[in-house]
Amino acid sequence: MFISEALFWTLLLSAFSAVLGMLIAWLLTRSVTAPLSIALSSAQRIGEGDLRGTIAVDSRDEVGQLLEAMRDMQSSLTKTVITVRDNAESVATASIQIAQGNADLSSRTEEQASALEETSSTMTQLGMTVKNNADNARQADQLAKNASTVAQQGGQVVDDVVATMKAIDESSRSIADIINVIDSIAFQTNILALNAAVEAARAGEQGRGFAVVAGEVRSLAQRSAEAAKEIKTLITTSVERVEQGSDLANKAGETMQQVVVAIRQLTDTVAEISSASAEQSTGVDQVGIAVNQMDQTTQQNAALVEESAAAALSLQDQADLLVRAVSVFKVAGNQSSIPAPQLTHRALSPKAMLPAAAGAAHQNSGDWTSF
Repeated sequence: MFISEALFWTLLLSAFSAVLGMLIAWLLTRSVTAPLSIALSSAQRIGEGDLRGTIAVDSRDEVGQLLEAMRDMQSSLTKTVITVRDNAESVATASIQIAQGNADLSSRTEEQASALEETSSTMTQLGMTVKNNADNARQADQLAKNASTVAQQGGQVVDDVVATMKAIDESSRSIADIINVIDSIAFQTNILALNAAVEAARAGEQGRGFAVVAGEVRSLAQRSAEAAKEIKTLITTSVERVEQGSDLANKAGETMQQVVVAIRQLTDTVAEISSASAEQSTGVDQVGIAVNQMDQTTQQNAALVEESAAAALSLQDQADLLVRAVSVFKVAGNQSSIPAPQLTHRALSPKAMLPAAAGAAHQNSGDWTSF
C-alpha cells in the first residue's frame, strides 16, 4: 500500500513536471518566436517599401535588441527616403525651371545671333559702300588737283594775254605818236609847198616849173595828211579796242585767279573728304571685325546655352528617375506611394541635342537606374 501511494505520487509529480516543462518550453518558445515573427513581418514590410508601421520593443534581450535595431533602421531609412524624395522633387522642379530658362535664353541668343548676322551683313555692305565712296573721293581729289593745275595754267595763259595786250596797247600808242609826227611833217610840208607856190608865182615864167613841183608836193602833203588822219583814226580805234581787250583780259585774269583759289579750296575740301572717307573705311572695317567677333562669340554662347539646356534636360530625366525610384516607399502621413512629378520638356532647337550631352545623359540615366 505504501509502495502504491509512493508510485502514485511519483507518477503524479512526473506528470506535473512534464506538463510544467512543456508549459515552460511553450512559454520560452513563444517569447522567442513572437518577436522573431514581428521582426520577420517588419522586415517583409520594409522590404516592400512600407515604412509607415511601428516596431514595438518589449524586451532587452537579443531579440529585443534586434527589434530595436530594425526600428532604428526603419527610422533612418524613413528620414533618408523623405530627404531623398524632397531633394529629388526640388531637383526636378529646379531642372524644369533651368530647362525653361535655358530654352528662353537659347531662343534669345539665337535671335541675337540672327540680328548680329544681319548687322554683320549690313556692315559688310556699308563697308563696301564706304570703300567705294573713299575710292570716288580719291578720284575726285585727283581730278580736283588736275583741275587746279589746268586752272593755274589757264591763269598763266591769261596773264600772258594781259601782258601781250598791254604790249600791243603800248605799241599802238607808239604808232599813234609816230602818226602824229607824220601828220606834223605833212602839215609843215604843205606850208612849205604853199610858200614855194607863192615864191614861184612871184618869179613869173621862170618859176612856173617850180610852181608845178610845189603843187605836186602840196598835193602829196595833203594826201599824206589825210592818210595820216585816217591811220590815226584807225590807230585810235585800235587803241580803244586794245584797251577794252586789256580790261577784259585783266578781268579774265582776276576771274581765273578766283577760279584758281576756288579750285584750291575745292581740292583741299576734297582731300579732307578723301581722308575722312579713308578713316571711315578703316573705322567701318574695324566695326565689321568687332561685329564678326561678337557674332562668333554669340554663336559660341548659343552652343554653350544649348549644351546647358541639354544637360538640364538630362538632369530633369535623372530627377524623374530618382523620384520614381523613391516612389515605391510609403512613409507616415502618405497612404500611397510618392507620385512622380510630370516633367514637361521644352522643345529646343536641333543644336541642343548635342552628342556629348546625349551620351552623358544616357550614362547618368543608367547610374540612377542602378540606385
